[in-house]
Amino acid sequence: MADSSVLTSTIERTSLADSSIFDSKVTEISKENVLIGSASYVEEEMPQIETRMILVQEAGKQEELIQALKEIKVPFVKMESVEELESLDSPEFENVFIVMDFQDSVFNELYKTDHRIIGPPVILNCAQKGEPLPFSCRPLYCTSMMNLVLCFTGFRKKEELVRLVTLVHHMGGVIRKDFNSKVTHLVANCTQGEKFRIAVSLGTPIMKPEWIYKAWERRNEQDFCASVDDFRNEFKVPPFQDCILSFLGFSDEEKTNMEEMTEMQGGNCLPVGDERCTHLIVEENIVKELPFEPSKKLYVVKQEWFWGSIQMDARAGETMYLYEKANTPELKKSVSLLSLNTPNSNRKRRRLKETLAQLSRETDMSPFPPRKRPSAEHSLSIGSLLDISNTPESSINYGETPKSCTKSSKNSTPVPSKQSARWQVAKELYQTESNYVNILATIIQLFQVPLEEEGQRGGPILAPEEIKTIFGSIPDIFDVHTKIKDDLEDLIVNWDESKSIGDIFLKYSKDLVKTYPPFVNFFEMSKETIIKCEKQKPRFHAFLKINQAKPECGRQSLVELLIRPVQRLPSVALLLNDLKKHTAEENPDKSTLEKAIGSLKEVMTHINEDKRKTEAQKQIFDVVYEVDGCPANLLSSHRSLVQRVETISLGEHPCDRGEQVTLFLFNDCLEIARKRHKVIGTFRSPHGHTRPPASLKHIHLMPLSQIKKVLDIRETEDCHNAFALLVRPPTERANVLLSFQMTSEELPKENWLKMLCRHVANTICKADAENLIYSADPESFEVNTKDMDSTLSRASRAIKKTSKKVTRAFSFSKTPKRALRRALMTSQSSVEGRSPSSNDKHVMSRLSSTSSLAGIPSPSLVSLPSFFERRSHTLSRSTTHLI
Repeated sequence: MADSSVLTSTIERTSLADSSIFDSKVTEISKENVLIGSASYVEEEMPQIETRMILVQEAGKQEELIQALKEIKVPFVKMESVEELESLDSPEFENVFIVMDFQDSVFNELYKTDHRIIGPPVILNCAQKGEPLPFSCRPLYCTSMMNLVLCFTGFRKKEELVRLVTLVHHMGGVIRKDFNSKVTHLVANCTQGEKFRIAVSLGTPIMKPEWIYKAWERRNEQDFCASVDDFRNEFKVPPFQDCILSFLGFSDEEKTNMEEMTEMQGGNCLPVGDERCTHLIVEENIVKELPFEPSKKLYVVKQEWFWGSIQMDARAGETMYLYEKANTPELKKSVSLLSLNTPNSNRKRRRLKETLAQLSRETDMSPFPPRKRPSAEHSLSIGSLLDISNTPESSINYGETPKSCTKSSKNSTPVPSKQSARWQVAKELYQTESNYVNILATIIQLFQVPLEEEGQRGGPILAPEEIKTIFGSIPDIFDVHTKIKDDLEDLIVNWDESKSIGDIFLKYSKDLVKTYPPFVNFFEMSKETIIKCEKQKPRFHAFLKINQAKPECGRQSLVELLIRPVQRLPSVALLLNDLKKHTAEENPDKSTLEKAIGSLKEVMTHINEDKRKTEAQKQIFDVVYEVDGCPANLLSSHRSLVQRVETISLGEHPCDRGEQVTLFLFNDCLEIARKRHKVIGTFRSPHGHTRPPASLKHIHLMPLSQIKKVLDIRETEDCHNAFALLVRPPTERANVLLSFQMTSEELPKENWLKMLCRHVANTICKADAENLIYSADPESFEVNTKDMDSTLSRASRAIKKTSKKVTRAFSFSKTPKRALRRALMTSQSSVEGRSPSSNDKHVMSRLSSTSSLAGIPSPSLVSLPSFFERRSHTLSRSTTHLI
């Protein structure tokens, strides 16, 4: 019966078109050969047979069905009972029975006698679309699963599996016992097994059995297709079905978020250590050792397995993400081992100088990503300090990287015999430009390109309009800055003082005006779109989690990376201003740089001025009023205050040891100010109005680009809350070490150092800020805080400050007569036995302090009792002399 059906289906006169999926053996033969061969064979050997539709019982009463048969011009007859079968049998017709119910006795009888059976939806659908009737040797009720190839896994009950297979056949689907590339859907009753793993690797949709049952319930709906996304996604097997997860090493906030995501994705959560758990998700960067011995049934996996499963919308294989206890290697030889326990101060200074010299070899920041990621656990060592020597060509290419991304840069740049300040600034401009281009490449290749890819597992992560809103004109900005970087590279390689840098930016000024304003003006919308999609779309949230953890991103979020174009133009303008300052008047590039700066300002005027944060500006003005002598150039529309930290100086720089120093961290610079000594009198403004004196005194306004290293000094008995900055001023050939002790208890030192490194990295356009911070032993840099909290030390520092203050405030050559008269009266009162008044006591103490301090070589070396005895003796001599 089946063979004759195949043959008759090829005759032109028949109304049945063969559109079924043949068995694997049939599909190996070319369809054209089958059609041609079978057609010629029929014409020669077989008589022509016409198809006739037989409406069984209730089907014959459906007017809509009868009208559809007339439209497709197929002959039909009605049948009321099975007994009429023999009378309807004729060699001139191939009978196709239309049955309303595929579960009644009539259907079973027809099926047993191997008759062809179809349901009314098949007729109605073909009449509506004007298509020929599909051919199927099995009973076909509807075509909602036509052209779908299904495979089953995880079913233990044969009755359930037979029921599902039968329904699939009734809806036009095809079943395959073994999973292969032709399978379009896997129906899974569990999330394990070889078929499941293959389906995940191929990106094949994995469905629940309910998908088939619900599709059968909608069998009478015209134009319904079981494979449409809206319907299919309701019954996809969630990534964490049959999984019970626990989380180790995550913060409370992140753990709560991951538990909510687990429940959304079909899983359950239990505390760490519960025997019912199937998976333990570990934060591998924090957890170094498990608190218990896991059972063999428990999967201990990294967090990447969790986010990867959500992103591809299927349970990922655990084998690739297993957490393994890190074999603790022998720590590298610390710089502290260079410091020998010897009282020889000259040798200590020499060792300190050698340490700083080794640090200075890495002062030129290189673009990301590093070849090796220095571990924060390792102590500051020679190896770790010299292990970052990459240049732009070391960046990893992702997929189809733009040509300008893959172009190799020169590994070395010629260094003039005498490094001029102009060359130094030009080199910094090129380095930051190269880093910036690499960051733009990371945004495009790591985020934009994968999101735009077709054929993503589980369907598109974001809609095209959402991708356009997020990334905007980033590719155009990337193309412009790639050209600028290449031109700067050629200029640096073939350096000459007369080479014009301003011409490069004038050359691309029109492109900058065209590309930047659209992105910057809609940056807030881009940021809001990312936040909204991350909350509403778990797959996008997982996509960001996976990619932001990669070293190319420096663990920065997509929003943090996308803010770089907003910051870049003001940074370039500042560098060009600095370059102009170091350009000689007779150099032709002087005027060109002015034009280039003007062109950048023109670009920035196109950017919405309303985006400036007035609160940030107010904070800067507060700093200017609080710090006496604060430079006026601190005021900038593109600058904002990030953090204020109270510290104590531990070295000779930036001020004397023990001085209270306040650090104001801005987004691109660091203002260093010391606590102002108490002064007599009040300050008057030029208009005569009095105001409180400034509490701080300006020391130095340092661009963050001058900070080459941030040293986290380890906690010891003699050193608490200490850190240091390795600074390279542009006018100096040697590095300068600034060491401090934090006195603020509100801000932990670790948070402060990370914040500082992040903004240093932003300033130099470097993605990975962790390469800027190193742990160091206090002995390596002769840093200690042992005497900072002692009573004697505080008294000595106070005496030293008082000495400086009084020496400036008084001079014996210009002592006021009124003060001398009071001193004389006080002396006479003391001789006559009268106790001096409080004012007299104050004057005596001031005079005695002035006299006594003049003879003290170093207050820090004088004990308190002897010091006060000497003050009394000097006071008596002074009063005697005056009388």
